[in-house]
Amino acid sequence: MAIVRNKGRRRIEYVKDYVVFDIETTGFRPGLDEIIEISAVKVKDNQVVEDYSTLVRPSIRIPASATRVNGITNQMVSDAPEIKEAMAGFIEFIGDEILVGHNIHSFDTNFIYDAAMEAFQEGIYNDYIDTLYMAKSCLPQLSHHKLGDISEYFGISTEGAHRALNDCIMNQKCYEKMGPLLEGQVQQPLIKTPRRKKESARSTEGRQQLKEKKIESKGTDLSAEQLWAVLENSCPECGGKLSKRKGRYGEFFGCENYPMCRYTRKG
Repeated sequence: MAIVRNKGRRRIEYVKDYVVFDIETTGFRPGLDEIIEISAVKVKDNQVVEDYSTLVRPSIRIPASATRVNGITNQMVSDAPEIKEAMAGFIEFIGDEILVGHNIHSFDTNFIYDAAMEAFQEGIYNDYIDTLYMAKSCLPQLSHHKLGDISEYFGISTEGAHRALNDCIMNQKCYEKMGPLLEGQVQQPLIKTPRRKKESARSTEGRQQLKEKKIESKGTDLSAEQLWAVLENSCPECGGKLSKRKGRYGEFFGCENYPMCRYTRKG
């Protein structure tokens, strides 16, 4: 049975006051994996004014695969607070602010919502802005929309990536760079998407749905054709590029971030 989370509303807009947050975990599965680090930076009038960061001692061991990504070891969290204490500090820090983060719609917000429910029988209902979706709208010329890719595009240092507080700082700078693009104050050159000679029924149907819904990307000149091309070739889980592969049962599209991301769809 699918888990129903009554999270806040996902928004795509440029605001002056917000909290950027990021977590590190033992894996990708809410309910099975656990949070091992929570960090956040508070922004007022587009300036960072305060931060919050803590390691978290999980009830399970941190697998080597997670340590290879974020560098957090079991020894590092041995004296860290447990999740209830860490979440209490985090919830107090964010208050009612809008949350900003990268790929938080399908990952981070699920983990913090579940952790809050388990600790306090109350979810986290703040509205949030996912910079992964924002980047796909503002920077369609990029082939990948991971946080590191966006940071490098804007000349922002990626030193210390995959530690929660460092990722918060990187993402806050990226958000401030993308904000004016979203509002149309700065225009980015678009790479025209060539029209395909043959379209699958799925592509044709999806493109038609975009046209019917009159999807608009504020501050960019994205047409429905261009927006569909961006979304169709990007992994909805992590923002990586999808590439065609051959498997036992035929061709399929898989995320280039495999094995960390295992998203696939039929070719």
